[in-house]
Amino acid sequence: MTIRAFIAAGLLLLSTAALALSPFTIRDIRVEGAQRIEAGTIFSYLPLKVGDAVTDEKASAALKSLYDTGFFSDVRLESDHEVLVVIVQERPAISKIDINGAKEFNKEQLTEALKSIGLAEARIYDKSLLDKAEKELKRQYLSKGRYSAQVTTTVTPMERNRVALTFNISEGEVARIKEINIVGATVFKEKTLLDQLQLTTSNWFTWYTKNDQYSKQKLSGDLETVRAYYQNHGYLEFAVDSTQVSITPDKQDIYITVNVVEGQQYKVSDVKLAGQFIVPEDDLKKLVTLKSGDTFSREKVTNSTKAISDRLGNEGYSFANINANPDINKEGRTAAFTFVVDPGRRVYVRHINIFGNARTRDEVIRREVRQMEGGWYSIELVNRSKERINRLGFFSDVTVDSPPVPGTTDQVDVNFTVVERQTGSIQLGAGYSSAEKVVLSTSISQNNLFGSGNSLTLSVNSGSISRTYALTYFNPYWTEDGIGRSWSVYDRTINTTSLTGVSPYMTRTIGGDIHLSVPLSETNAYSFGMGYESTAVTVISNSPIQYLDFVNQFGDVAKTLKADVGFSRDSRDSILYPTKGLNQRYSLEAGLPGGDLKYYRATVNEQLLTPIGYDISLSFSGQLGYGHGYGGMPLPFFKNFFAGGVGSVRGYYTSSLGPHTQTIVGNTLNLGGTEMITGSMEALFPMPGLKNDKSFRLSTFIDAGNVYGNGGGFSLGLLRYSAGVGLSWYSPMGPLTFSYAVPLHAQPLDNIERLQFQMGTTF
Repeated sequence: MTIRAFIAAGLLLLSTAALALSPFTIRDIRVEGAQRIEAGTIFSYLPLKVGDAVTDEKASAALKSLYDTGFFSDVRLESDHEVLVVIVQERPAISKIDINGAKEFNKEQLTEALKSIGLAEARIYDKSLLDKAEKELKRQYLSKGRYSAQVTTTVTPMERNRVALTFNISEGEVARIKEINIVGATVFKEKTLLDQLQLTTSNWFTWYTKNDQYSKQKLSGDLETVRAYYQNHGYLEFAVDSTQVSITPDKQDIYITVNVVEGQQYKVSDVKLAGQFIVPEDDLKKLVTLKSGDTFSREKVTNSTKAISDRLGNEGYSFANINANPDINKEGRTAAFTFVVDPGRRVYVRHINIFGNARTRDEVIRREVRQMEGGWYSIELVNRSKERINRLGFFSDVTVDSPPVPGTTDQVDVNFTVVERQTGSIQLGAGYSSAEKVVLSTSISQNNLFGSGNSLTLSVNSGSISRTYALTYFNPYWTEDGIGRSWSVYDRTINTTSLTGVSPYMTRTIGGDIHLSVPLSETNAYSFGMGYESTAVTVISNSPIQYLDFVNQFGDVAKTLKADVGFSRDSRDSILYPTKGLNQRYSLEAGLPGGDLKYYRATVNEQLLTPIGYDISLSFSGQLGYGHGYGGMPLPFFKNFFAGGVGSVRGYYTSSLGPHTQTIVGNTLNLGGTEMITGSMEALFPMPGLKNDKSFRLSTFIDAGNVYGNGGGFSLGLLRYSAGVGLSWYSPMGPLTFSYAVPLHAQPLDNIERLQFQMGTTF
């Protein structure tokens, strides 16, 4: 039966039902057959009411209206002495939905997918939706590479006109990419091109990355990556001719074939600028990295266009249009490029608006905005503002748009829209390191106290070596100029008795301090602090004589008035996975006159990262430490410097380098020292096979360093070295760090530990 015939038959049935009624005036309306649906609901859909005259047309319209609700499988209209009787047969309701056999997805995900197409508990059952539901479930499994998944549905009638739906799922095996072929590639080896792709055949790491599972979106991205690779090497006319994706009959293996046309390699014959120059032309020419005589590179064209656009944007011409027009000479295999500059109008900012902040105060966000109202619109300042708002950590999303002001041609409003997230947290943590063994920690914090942008944190850290209880409050804008102030009170205990080869002692320090941070720029800041602490020192019978002498001479309790000053600069491109930039930390701490301890302790930390090639960065880092006492006092031994272990000179046991002493029973113990130097040169690169996954990172390194003092001076001949490989993984459980190092220039008393690791988590 055709659709037209089906519709005609339906209209005929409605008309027949209507024609069965003789015309009359409705004195009353009665509903029969309704079980779950209230009569009032039916009346609300019925286009007839008491007093209306029933005609064939009105009766047909009433039937159609009730059928259209989808609540009923049958509807009839009858008359009983001028009473309109509406007789309905309700569709059954869905009592429950069961999903059996689902392992790839949790049942909540699949239930939501069914709900999106109209199948959910308590809703009206519509048989026509079952096919749609099965297709939706199969689509979910296709997205996971399970092309052999089967879905069957059972409908079980239940009492009170209800049904139960059961979806039985046979997931089948995941179809994996068996082979990827690139046909037509002669310039580059096929392996080189395959290395550019995110999709890959199965290997050791695809259980984690899932990159051996076919995805149309991933393939499209990979084809664009290959196109960019060719065009960055001069193949201006490269094209993907066709793509074939086939699956074996058992739906287990997928074969991908990509046919490409490479074309010829082009050189750049000339580069020039044209158009309107708001800034000096020579300044713009310096931004163009594409030079005459170079092999054509799409990346250089794109970067040059963006650099010119950003430069004009910083002058207020934020909607400048830069076009790189090529003039191709196919015979000579050359291309000349003209960068046409159209700056457009200079644009000014009328208002800066903040939206979405129900909890966070406006001024907390506005003080991070670097774009000023009334000034010209600057892409750099707007982007920096967005970055600073993001770095507050108060929002899950920050978006910015710049709509033009109606009735003007040179004004825009800048609208920052934020999505707030919960900033209070209770965290429990557990970790393990080769030095401290099991470490437990907990913290209760509110990073946006009452929407003020201030933070309050109570933290507890318990390990076999160190234990800390601390309460910290920080106001990042104590003054309108951005000077921050923090105060903290703490109770810290250090117990080295469990460390092999390290001098045993215990200290418990109770104190408090206050700090000011003074920003100098976006990346630089000074800090100043004052504090007071009381330290109780415990030594035992097998502690070194130097420690015992210090306690005998100066007592086992020391009250210290201390001050510190510091400078920091951080221009790294990322905190978790930096590839370039500089990170510097300088600090000086001193015990002031008026306290029991008179000392000074200076540290310098430097790290320089520079990229040297595709996804490879070199890291050069160093640490210096120097401390001494004054006023007739030595540097307290519990303020000594230590080196060795993860974060220092790998391959040597934690805190084991430096001056040693022997106990009465002949044990060799490390004392620490008043001077320290460590350094590292490290090559950082992604894990082979994981390509763009930055959560894994490999490294090769050379470490050097030692600790001096206690009668000995600095000597290059006493430096310890090590070389090895490292792995860092920012796993779902938290950061993990592994290293295997071979000590070089080790001495007989050195405590060697080649394999070292550190791991932790929050949950």
